[in-house]
Amino acid sequence: MSDAISLDELLKDSPSNWGKWGPDDEVGSLNYLTDQEVLRGIKSVTKGEVHTLQRLINDPKGDPVWPGRAPAERTMLLDEATWDSDDAPQYPGGLHYADDKINAFLQGSTQYDALGHVWYGGKLWNGYDARTTVGGMDKASVEPIAQRGVVGRGILLDMARFVGKDAMDKGETFTHEDLVKCAEAQGTTIEKHDIIVIRTNFIQRFFDEGEKFYEGFNEPGLVYSPELVEWFQDMEIPNLVTDTIANEVTYDPNNGVALVLHNALMRNLGVTLTEICDLETLAESSAQDKQYTFLYAAAPLKVHRATGSPVNPLAIK
Repeated sequence: MSDAISLDELLKDSPSNWGKWGPDDEVGSLNYLTDQEVLRGIKSVTKGEVHTLQRLINDPKGDPVWPGRAPAERTMLLDEATWDSDDAPQYPGGLHYADDKINAFLQGSTQYDALGHVWYGGKLWNGYDARTTVGGMDKASVEPIAQRGVVGRGILLDMARFVGKDAMDKGETFTHEDLVKCAEAQGTTIEKHDIIVIRTNFIQRFFDEGEKFYEGFNEPGLVYSPELVEWFQDMEIPNLVTDTIANEVTYDPNNGVALVLHNALMRNLGVTLTEICDLETLAESSAQDKQYTFLYAAAPLKVHRATGSPVNPLAIK
């Protein structure tokens, strides 16, 4: 990939929202999600049906993670066997209890990226210096996102069903125009300020293939173009949610660059990214009742100076 064009060059004319919400902003395009947008999302609720979108942590079938990250490890610390020991803790009345812990990457499950999670040219979202990441995220961490929460109208774009596949293929790409066509095929319309939720079902291949899933790793997803970035800017999209590990085609087939949209959308426009969602029950429900819009509500964990955080988003129809 050393011959790939630099992000500085590729995105030199790309739109930016730096300064749009002031010099101290750390939540970017989530600012579009006003009180009125929350109420617009609530109008999508027609039957009170709740879908949780987090993938199971410590799944017996395995946890899909970005290459180089390790799945979460859960360790049992206390259980009934603890009280077989003479030196077990004693509580008045004879209380016994269980306790455990996990050791996990904060971005090793369904999660939100902090806006400062990726960068190029020495600058994060809103122009913050990349040196503010040393030892922890002093700027644009996940904490401000967690403090405000994310609530608005979500729209499911079931790209796998739209292209007639159980799961999309390795490296398969699509554009914003394809998203619009998918919505039309579903009888829906993408509206300004919608939280875009894209299903590829690609991670099913992880459960089917095991470690072979990581051979030649290249996820399907949106592919960069100046027009796509302009569309996200014009539509004022606050949050991109997908069921893949990194939200976009891993390596852009047109320029060889890795994760272009993490930079064009998140670093430059402040679009928040949510990854590794389980959209299967939501997609099945929507295929049955033809309702593809819903109230989306999510709040990552409040972790100080963190680059990301686990989350269990809700889609309420």
